Amino acid sequence: MTDDPPPLEAMPHLDEAAEAAATDISDFSWSDAPSLALFWALAGVVFLQFFSRYVMNSSIGWTEEIARYLLIGVTFVGAIIATRKGTHIAIELLYAYLPPEPRRILASSIDVMLIGVYAWMTWTCGKLALRTNQSMVSLDLPKSVIYWTVAASLAAMAVYQAMRAIHHWRHGARGLLDAPADGPET
Repeated sequence: MTDDPPPLEAMPHLDEAAEAAATDISDFSWSDAPSLALFWALAGVVFLQFFSRYVMNSSIGWTEEIARYLLIGVTFVGAIIATRKGTHIAIELLYAYLPPEPRRILASSIDVMLIGVYAWMTWTCGKLALRTNQSMVSLDLPKSVIYWTVAASLAAMAVYQAMRAIHHWRHGARGLLDAPADGPET
C-alpha cells in the first residue's frame, strides 16, 4: 500500500475552494480608504526599514520615526471603521437581557455619551495641534499634522456615532452583537 495522493477527481475543485474562501468586502466604505492607504504606507516604510538595516546593513534614519507616526495614524483612522460598523469592544451582559424599550434608552444614552467623549477629545486634540510648533526630527514636517489627523479621526467618529444614535433612537437597538447588522448605512 502506497501513500499516493488522491486523484484530481477526488479533490474539491479549486474554483469551489476559491469561492468559499473569497473575502467579503461588501461593507467597505469610502471612509475606509485612508486607513487602508496608511496601513500600506506603514507596511512599505517598515519593509524599507528592515531591508535597509538587515539586508543593506545601512539603516535609513527617518524610517523609524515615520513608522511610529504612521502607526498612530492607522490606529486613529482605523478606529473610524470600528465606529462606523459599531464593532468597538463593549460589555453587553446587562444590555442583552433588557426589554426593548429600556434597551433603546440605554443604547441612546451610551451613544450620547460617546458622542460627547469624541467631541471633547476632538476639541482637546485641536487645541493641542494649534499649540504644537515643533517639527519632526528626521523630516521637515510639522508635528501638528499628526495631531490634526487624530482630531479629524475623532471628529469622524463623533459623526458616525451620531448616525448610530439616530438609528438606535428611531429603530430601537437589539443586542450589541447585532449592532453591525442594524447600523447606519454608509
